Amino acid sequence: MSYHSTTIKSKWVKTKWLLKNASIRKYVPRTLLFNRSNLSTLLSQHSTVFFKPTGGTGGFNIVRIKKRDHGYQVQHNSQKNHCATKDSLYHQLQKRAKNRSYLLQKGIKLATVKGRPFDIRVMVQKSNDGVWKSTALFTKVGMPGKVATNYHQGGELGYFRTTLSRAGFSQSSIERKEKELKKLGKSVGKLFDKHSRGFRELGLDIALDSKGNVWILEVNTRPQFYPLKHLNDKTLYRNIMAYAKQYGRKK
Repeated sequence: MSYHSTTIKSKWVKTKWLLKNASIRKYVPRTLLFNRSNLSTLLSQHSTVFFKPTGGTGGFNIVRIKKRDHGYQVQHNSQKNHCATKDSLYHQLQKRAKNRSYLLQKGIKLATVKGRPFDIRVMVQKSNDGVWKSTALFTKVGMPGKVATNYHQGGELGYFRTTLSRAGFSQSSIERKEKELKKLGKSVGKLFDKHSRGFRELGLDIALDSKGNVWILEVNTRPQFYPLKHLNDKTLYRNIMAYAKQYGRKK
């Protein structure tokens, strides 16, 4: 897909940019590069830790590590196995990494709809006059028992307000969240512009935890939105496309 918008593949580079900004830093779950001592640090402080490739997309190769009474449960997709010690866990992850760079991130317990976890995508785009706008919010509702909510992992797309309402959020809190997320999207756009040139679109993957706190899981510089075509209401898709055409993106 050739169109003009800067791409940054490394999740670590993007995470470091977010952490440098005082007002955005509070939205980033604790994230460290994978190595033995960082694994030990995070597991001593958090009951769930995610292990994800620095350059991966589509929710592939993400592993969830959960502390158990006797060791650690390791889950990839729907497959689970058990490591009795931190050492055996480290070696299993190291084998999986095959010398590629991976990140460790504090696990956020996602809010759920009827037992299915969901996260939120905030689509942010820049118009030809250089102004960032949050053009669409939608949800990705995961399959029960899967690690990632991505469309490629069997997840379904949903409407932001409908999903939050079904998850038990009140009308007023949904409106507050929508405002907060749209503002955050624009702030991240402006922040990325300080670090590199040529960005026209970003897709923020946002988690709401069970208390309703907002967390930035990741910022995608080549966000996919073609699955929105399959929603009955095409407004979101049309909103995004109206901006996308300005920088030559066709779908």
